[in-house]
Amino acid sequence: MNTWYEKAVFYHMYPLGMTGAPKENRSDDVSSRFEELNQWIPHIRALNCNAIYIGPLFESSSHGYDTRDYKLVDRRLGDNKSFRTFVALCHEAGIKVVVDGVFNHTGREFFAFKDIQEKRWDSPYKDWYKGVSFDWNSPLGDSFGYEAWQGHFELPCLNLKNPQVKNYLLDVIRFWTEEFDIDGIRLDCANILDFEFMKEMRRATSRMKEDFWLMGEVIHGDYARWVNDEMLHSVTNYELHKSLYSGFNDHNFFEIAHNVRRLEAIHRKLYTFVDNHDEDRIASKLRDKDHLIPIYTCLYTLPGIPSVYYGGEWGIEGSRTRTSDEALRPALNPSMDSQLHCPLTDHLITLGKIHTENPEYHNGIYQELLLTNRQYAFARKAPGSICLTAVNNDDKECTLSVPVPISASTAENLMDGSLLPVEHGKLSVILKGNEGVVFKIREE
Repeated sequence: MNTWYEKAVFYHMYPLGMTGAPKENRSDDVSSRFEELNQWIPHIRALNCNAIYIGPLFESSSHGYDTRDYKLVDRRLGDNKSFRTFVALCHEAGIKVVVDGVFNHTGREFFAFKDIQEKRWDSPYKDWYKGVSFDWNSPLGDSFGYEAWQGHFELPCLNLKNPQVKNYLLDVIRFWTEEFDIDGIRLDCANILDFEFMKEMRRATSRMKEDFWLMGEVIHGDYARWVNDEMLHSVTNYELHKSLYSGFNDHNFFEIAHNVRRLEAIHRKLYTFVDNHDEDRIASKLRDKDHLIPIYTCLYTLPGIPSVYYGGEWGIEGSRTRTSDEALRPALNPSMDSQLHCPLTDHLITLGKIHTENPEYHNGIYQELLLTNRQYAFARKAPGSICLTAVNNDDKECTLSVPVPISASTAENLMDGSLLPVEHGKLSVILKGNEGVVFKIREE
């Protein structure tokens, strides 16, 4: 039996950006921006997404990843009660909720760091952070030095080998699960988190809630180091992300197919995406905007757990600068659908329905069927049936003769319900320029 996350289509929300919250958390007043976030739920459900990754959420000083208090929702968004209501409304709509876990570092206003600032070597928390030394001063004027994430001294690194730190963070997760009823955690900077800490987290969360999902942010490396029975269920598939946009830009489907084959051992478990809060919008990365339709067709039907970044359903653009990610995280609201709804929106609605309703996409085996620079066809297999995807990244119409790996006489086009014959073990498909089509074929 499949778990919920094996059948998930995610919608990625960056709440501080999408609500237009202040960039700095200086107010003593709690805002009520969750009332706006609640309004996204019907829109997300209408897109046939059944899971949300939302974050960062917890009390921080600026961008959300400089945590002040792990047990308070960021006051720029609302309070704990308002987030609890948000999760309950999501669950009523059949949507799971996964939150950001920022456990590699804290902000400088976190209680343990402030205690070291005040008491120095007399602080009981001096071993809560990596590399604390009273032999040098930090660049920010502290009377001690410490290890910081990528040299950003506003983000001091926690010492995850310290049992007190581990116990504190596991208690935080227990609090989130009991207080808010979350369904999983996306681990920020998972590529540099302590492995033993993640193993303890896996054991602890599996006891807290059935099918609790742990997904890690990993950009480089062998994903199998993190995705296994002892540690995480999934990690971010940045390899596929890169091969998708460059494969389309270069008219090179071989790059995409090679990546899928290379990750064959674990690719069905990976969290897949074409953009997120750290990456330029896919509509800005693609040289040809007409590639949006076929690239999302690949995202939803290749192995993995697909995710749409908010606004992606409208094909909005946005590129980061050397000093700012703000263009990637604009203020939007679901009422904009009436102005921004486009053919891509309808395409994602259809793809979401296809992905959730067909068991081929819930751990179905991948098989490459046809591959050229500009055309690509592959199958996902379930007992007695396959779903077959055919995509064209050329501007011109093409006709493909795609081998069908099961005995069948008919293929149903899941995009429009039309039927095509399977003759002599092959499916003849006419694809318009920059088109992606999905077929259901049942064994006879």
